[in-house]
Amino acid sequence: MTPRAVFDCMIFVQALASDKSPSFACFELARNGILDLCVSLEVLNEVRGVMTRSKLQKKLPGLTAERTMAFLSDIASFSTFVSEVPRRFQYERDPKDECYVNLALAAQARYLVSRDTDLLDLADDEGFRHRFPDLRILGPVALLRATSNAASNGNA
Repeated sequence: MTPRAVFDCMIFVQALASDKSPSFACFELARNGILDLCVSLEVLNEVRGVMTRSKLQKKLPGLTAERTMAFLSDIASFSTFVSEVPRRFQYERDPKDECYVNLALAAQARYLVSRDTDLLDLADDEGFRHRFPDLRILGPVALLRATSNAASNGNA
């Protein structure tokens, strides 16, 4: 069975900003069927909103509205859309991150990929790990290593 993954907003942004980034390589894993990327309306709306911010577009001139829409359309062609995402997890530290954890739980994802410290800190939270033992929260480079190791062991 193909492992499922959820990517947070910045993984999307970094992938679109550079096709040489580890984030882009993570999307390539999904495009090539090594991962099943799961998305929700809430996640896609946040990604679209962040990518169309004028401040970000000034910082990353290649991040145009047209490229963003083409990128999101491409993602829709190889990702799994999860329409029902119950709120099983609440995160007082950063409520904006709840949608990613809840999507990962609803999709029964093995991986939640992020560079966000608030999310990555959950990987070291004993209570979180006990409550959700099947979900690994890790950065893009760690995901690339994990999927490479799993493939070489025949577990991908």
